[in-house]
Amino acid sequence: MRVVRTGGTTLHVEAHLAPGRPTVVFLNSLGSDLRIWDEVVEALARSGVGALRYDLRGQGLSDTGTTPYRIADHVADLEAVLASCGVARATICGLSVGGMIALGLAEKRPELVAGLVLCCTGHRIGTSESWNARIAAVENGGVRAVAETVLQGWFSPNAYRDNTAGVALCRNMLTRSPVDGYLATCAAVRDADLEPAARGVTAPVLCIAGEHDRATPPQLVGALSALIPGARLAVIPGAGHMPCVEAPVILADHLLGFVREISAPAADRFTAGMAVRRHVLGEAHVDAAEHNKTKLDADFQRFITEGAWGSVWSRSGLTLRERSMLTIALLAALGHDGELAMHTRATRNTGAAPEDIAEALLHVAVYAGVPAANKAFQTVKKTLKAMEEET
Repeated sequence: MRVVRTGGTTLHVEAHLAPGRPTVVFLNSLGSDLRIWDEVVEALARSGVGALRYDLRGQGLSDTGTTPYRIADHVADLEAVLASCGVARATICGLSVGGMIALGLAEKRPELVAGLVLCCTGHRIGTSESWNARIAAVENGGVRAVAETVLQGWFSPNAYRDNTAGVALCRNMLTRSPVDGYLATCAAVRDADLEPAARGVTAPVLCIAGEHDRATPPQLVGALSALIPGARLAVIPGAGHMPCVEAPVILADHLLGFVREISAPAADRFTAGMAVRRHVLGEAHVDAAEHNKTKLDADFQRFITEGAWGSVWSRSGLTLRERSMLTIALLAALGHDGELAMHTRATRNTGAAPEDIAEALLHVAVYAGVPAANKAFQTVKKTLKAMEEET
């Protein structure tokens, strides 16, 4: 168990760094702790991206410290964690109040920030009245007094209604939050306005919203994105305020695309592209292609690795699943059966299900013709059957 002591507070830290590889630093939301990122961190690790996360002061296993808090206190904690772990520059991913802390760091120490992923957050969250009402409720009845209202904001209506495992575990995490730490961070968020910080960001920024987020709705995240020069906005379908719990694979895809994009200079598109190509098509396929490469097609192989995989597939605007479905539809429409079979096999790595392929081919039938879709269905069915037999 790793700790960092700073400003009279002991912080619980977990570091899985990958020397020579990019690092993403995760900042949790109010009423949660570093465990909300578990599945996202696992996905990044499979792609060789390092992760650093810690429980915010007053959350999880970290000390409450001296109250009241300001966002500046949380920013100072983040600086201390980065210094203690030897991380000189990283992508900072913050959820809700974590996003506000990330903005604060970008304003105070821009040299530490390679990029920002601002997840389900805003330059201001809520109103003084709404935060004062929450503070009064928690002072009178503990965190449990607001738990169900908070959980309904955290999760999509279906997830909350079905009381999924994620909802149940987050209810436990929320209701066991230290009251003093919860109240102190409520006050910090109430009093914070990060608009000047947002307008001054110079690093690349990806803003992410959950379609059904009622705590920080997509409109709020969109307003934040509009304040930040060059920021991009992505909305995760079906997710609430906690996409790291409700849709971790989709969130990880957005993160990986963003990290690859900002980490690879134009001259190194080949390296970035080869990493994505191997992830999507599989090591065996790419190894075979490299083995069979000759002087005749060497430049072509480099071109597709840099152009298709390093410049397009590496972008963060679509998830790998979405790119997979789009590619399958285009290949089917154009009648490229060999490539269609290859990308059907790749769905094992992109997360596109057979049902997703069927939906894509229905669009092909409408917009490219029934014969093209019919032929594509035959190729896909044959490929999927072969994949089943291999397992």
